[in-house]
Amino acid sequence: MANITTRVRDGVTIVDVVGGLGIGEDDSGLRQALDGGATRIVLNLGGVDFLNSSGINVLASSRTAVSARGGTLKLVSLQPKVQEVLAIARLGTVFEVFDSEDEAVKSFA
Repeated sequence: MANITTRVRDGVTIVDVVGGLGIGEDDSGLRQALDGGATRIVLNLGGVDFLNSSGINVLASSRTAVSARGGTLKLVSLQPKVQEVLAIARLGTVFEVFDSEDEAVKSFA
């Protein structure tokens, strides 16, 4: 089960995810964090050690929901396994991906 924490930095909502995203994982905490109405969101996946098609669906649907309200969802600190899964799913170009939280937050300026 993923551990989700949310914080705000320079007007950007940072959602930290630790654990797995996928089948058998409870993604309600992530969905709730992303459905809070924020429009500038950085999803920190540095602590995600597992991602499968169900987790990809959560990321894609979350991106769509945030975009629908005029917002942007960016990803940061992807582990190599997560990068690989996103590349296989051809979602590597759909999301803006940053190596560091500083870069991601500054990209909203």
